Amino acid sequence: MAAAAGPPKAKSSPKSIKFLFGGLAGPVRLWGRVYSISAVLKVLIAARPLDLVKNRMQLSGQGSKAREYKTSLHAVASILRNEGVRGIYTGLSAGLLRQATYTTTRLGIYTILFEKLTKADGTPPNFFMKALIGMTAGATGAFVGTPAEVALIRMTADGRRGYTNVFNALIRITREEGVTTLWRGCVPTMARAVVVNAAQLASYSQSKQALLDTGFFSLWKGFTPYYARLGPHTVLTFIFLEQMNKFYRIYFLDS
Repeated sequence: MAAAAGPPKAKSSPKSIKFLFGGLAGPVRLWGRVYSISAVLKVLIAARPLDLVKNRMQLSGQGSKAREYKTSLHAVASILRNEGVRGIYTGLSAGLLRQATYTTTRLGIYTILFEKLTKADGTPPNFFMKALIGMTAGATGAFVGTPAEVALIRMTADGRRGYTNVFNALIRITREEGVTTLWRGCVPTMARAVVVNAAQLASYSQSKQALLDTGFFSLWKGFTPYYARLGPHTVLTFIFLEQMNKFYRIYFLDS
């Protein structure tokens, strides 16, 4: 007698959607952590200048005309003095493209391979396989994202190359130095991504599995939609309350 077939495997979203969600994960994750426009602007204002300062300090002291940055504050002051406020956002377009290509590829590939190696009964791959999947996804993502990273380093290095944006940088690098220059430093970049993603993605998946498998957290089932409803509801409640009190004071108490 034939053995009973296991439960059918859950339907999966198209591969293109997996890559799309992977690319949107960064912005969505960011929006999930901040709840105001001012907080988003703080992250945008702080992240790009810090990355620029890091690159400039690591390259400082090279060449006869190179500037020597003693501290981070000294680097910021020097960049503002010599290049203006726009100078601290040099390479912003390259940073965005690098994040889009690298993150989209690595998370998309990780999701696809993870589902491929998940058994028909829903049993996920073991931790070793998760790490291997993370290494593969990280290496591939780094390879795809290296051209944008090369452009980013070039644009933030000294500001004297005159790249107007990341696409101008990619076109000029290809025309002036050859297409292979876009993948200069690819091997160490991929090696770094292999280590980072093997630890990051595998640990995330394993922790998620452990939390879902326990009995204890079932007490908090439904917390996410509850909080998603209650959070905005509470905020809007007090906003409307304050505005109504304000209008009442203006039009009734002070009249």
